Amino acid sequence: MSAVLPEGFDPTDPSVLERGVPHEEFRLLRQEAPVAWIEQVPGAYDGMSEESGTGYWAITRHADVSAISKNSKDWSNAENGAIVRNTAGMQREQVELQRVIMINQDPPEHTTTRQIISRAFTPRSIGELEEVMTRRAHDIVAAARATGDGNFVDQVAAELPLQAIADLIGVPQEDRRKLFDWSNQMLAGDDPEYAGNSEVAAAEILGYAMLLAADRTAHPREDLITRMINAHKGERGLNDDEFGFFVILLAVAGNETTRNAIAHGMAAFLDHPEQWRLWCEERPATMVDEVIRWATPVTVFQRTARSDQTVGGVPIAAGQRAALFYASANFDEDVFTDPYRFDITREVNPHLAFGGHGAHYCLGANLARQEIRLVFEALADQVPDITRAGPERRLRHAWVNGLKDLPVRYA
Repeated sequence: MSAVLPEGFDPTDPSVLERGVPHEEFRLLRQEAPVAWIEQVPGAYDGMSEESGTGYWAITRHADVSAISKNSKDWSNAENGAIVRNTAGMQREQVELQRVIMINQDPPEHTTTRQIISRAFTPRSIGELEEVMTRRAHDIVAAARATGDGNFVDQVAAELPLQAIADLIGVPQEDRRKLFDWSNQMLAGDDPEYAGNSEVAAAEILGYAMLLAADRTAHPREDLITRMINAHKGERGLNDDEFGFFVILLAVAGNETTRNAIAHGMAAFLDHPEQWRLWCEERPATMVDEVIRWATPVTVFQRTARSDQTVGGVPIAAGQRAALFYASANFDEDVFTDPYRFDITREVNPHLAFGGHGAHYCLGANLARQEIRLVFEALADQVPDITRAGPERRLRHAWVNGLKDLPVRYA
């Protein structure tokens, strides 16, 4: 344990993010112990390889997080998966089974899976969604405005990502709330407010995805599912398991993350009304990436050292885990001018909220940017006088920087 931190402090303890991103602790680590050993409580490392030990190395500087993100040769996603903190009782076999999910793969498997899935995320594919997404964003805000007030997270922030996913993979819009509920239950095992079992919720998504795949096998359409499961230009399609876990990844990575970016973005605007006026009046293109940096919806993912490494002058043994704290890197004073200022005109903004610029850079980054821009354009057009109606409530979670409630008045 680093002497810089309070005894027993672990940034992945769900009670930490429930209070807020631990910016002060991250700042201390960046300055005094940028590669620091964090001992985990028993149970949190269940299912990890024996070589990884009973904790992880916290990597908090932008330069180190970026360098490891780009280095798939020396750092593995597959060995222990990307998630730093496991559920107590997790078995090694369960961790290994999760390698069917793209984020838990290494090349060459990851390269093959990514090539298939990238068919859905070409600039042309995202561009084709612009018109329908613009209409959906305005409809969502209009429906929220008509209520007068309410929980911004449910009424606005969650809706466009859900509708986008439904459009993208061909889920009937009337089923989108199922994905919302299932993804909440999958992610919120540490939050007692969310009923349900994460494994049951994952099984529900898998079963639903396999029904979709079976339908498109029998009745091909011009949609993403058909492109995913069928051979294309010499590339194989995804098998049933792969497609099912892709839908799980999309439900989490494409839904929860963008939802929380929009929610945190709105909270930041409400706390910085001069920035909201600036957005309403001038619409700077730099707004989107500042919202994403500020929110950093995924605070951390991990890699496992394939061989002995040295990071920031600190030796990391083969098999040990390194936690890449994006929520720290995105506020690194060496990279961002006045990082704790929410500034939608920030020009130099090399944030790592999409996982750094390596093999695992977020495939849906452009879709997320589109959704965030369109939602805030619709809000500025229709509810420029939006105000906060009460304090937000945060998600209790190990690695998702989430909001459950953001009470607002729309006029």
